[in-house]
Amino acid sequence: MSKIAAIVGRPNVGKSTLFNRMTESRAAIVNEVSGVTRDRHYGRVIWNGVDFSVIDTGGFVENSEDVFESEINRQVKLAISEADVLIFMVDVEEGIHELDKSVAEMLRKVPKKVITVVNKVDNNKRLLDATEFYGLGLGEYFAISSNNGSGTGELLDEIVRHLPDTVEEPEQEIPRVAVVGRPNVGKSSLANTLLDEERNIVTPVAGTTRDSIHSLYNKFNTQFLLIDTAGLRKKAKVDEDIEFYSILRSIRAIEESDICLLLIDATRGIESQDLSILSIIQKNNKGFIILVNKWDLVEKEQDSTKKIEQEIRSRTEPFTDYPILFISAITKQRVHKVLELIMKVYENRRRKIPTSKLNEVMLKYFTETPPPSIKGKHIKVKYATQIPAAYPTFAFFCNFPQYIKESYKRFVENRLRENFEFTGAPVKIFFRKK
Repeated sequence: MSKIAAIVGRPNVGKSTLFNRMTESRAAIVNEVSGVTRDRHYGRVIWNGVDFSVIDTGGFVENSEDVFESEINRQVKLAISEADVLIFMVDVEEGIHELDKSVAEMLRKVPKKVITVVNKVDNNKRLLDATEFYGLGLGEYFAISSNNGSGTGELLDEIVRHLPDTVEEPEQEIPRVAVVGRPNVGKSSLANTLLDEERNIVTPVAGTTRDSIHSLYNKFNTQFLLIDTAGLRKKAKVDEDIEFYSILRSIRAIEESDICLLLIDATRGIESQDLSILSIIQKNNKGFIILVNKWDLVEKEQDSTKKIEQEIRSRTEPFTDYPILFISAITKQRVHKVLELIMKVYENRRRKIPTSKLNEVMLKYFTETPPPSIKGKHIKVKYATQIPAAYPTFAFFCNFPQYIKESYKRFVENRLRENFEFTGAPVKIFFRKK
């Protein structure tokens, strides 16, 4: 059972700055613009030997007609229901705001430990001003500055003191799965469908998700960490600082993952931006599955899936050994098959081939189709072995490795893929001096 603390409060009081300080990261986007944090954002904190999760939430606003703000409020309430300890954050510069009173009233009804935190207290005058917050009726408070870190140590001591005592189970090695794609292709809808809950905010507006959101999937004997990312756009279209940082986080999510679910919009087909994202995935040696989403919106013809699949594979040549699945995140069409493919590609990415079997299968190809001779030098491959790595990596020992061309490496990779199950997984090949 995990221990969870949630940071709540009205917009722009410094919740994300405190989250970043507690997690010793820059995982949450911080900007002076109100309403930057939209989804619940999870991070890990280790303090005095105690390991717990912290949730950064969007700013709570009352009676708003804004589509994002009503969604944010629902996310805040979900975070409150998940957490063991609630960190209620207010701003000493602005004093008690009407929204602070609304949040305080909501928190008084929650049967959980609420720790009031007065932020931006970085001098003695503000320390005196902070006493105003006794007026919220929530008892003692902690005066801190999340910017320079003053008072955060005492706050963490207090949080840890009120977390439940649980026996920590050893952490399992589980797949990390990133949901990636262009904006408004259905990434958050797919994440919510897989998790069977409204964990990530979904609206028809492109760019709703700004941070990368981590969620644990644990159902049907299948367990993995699901990362819903902000949509990746062409750099020329990125005109907001916030969106720029979102793209950096999406790329970081790809770097941190084992497998990427690349969503393509069925109503638009595969586009150059999809191929750019695929290029990032391949450069980082990640396993991947292409999911053609919104399949329910496409008018079907005879062999329509076959035609689209052929088009996708022709655009990604020479690499074509990956799964393609036609889904609808909204109607849940074939979504259960996504789970099977995730585990299959994860196994393929971790596959180990015994050295004896590898040599038995591969050496015959070097005899039948040896590397082309260069400058009168005949290249002879004598031995093959798999190198310990996070993904399938092979070393082939020969007399003149410097003369092996990329085209021949592709030939060897294709023979490996024909004989062993590596669908969706990267395969790296090295030729070395024997």
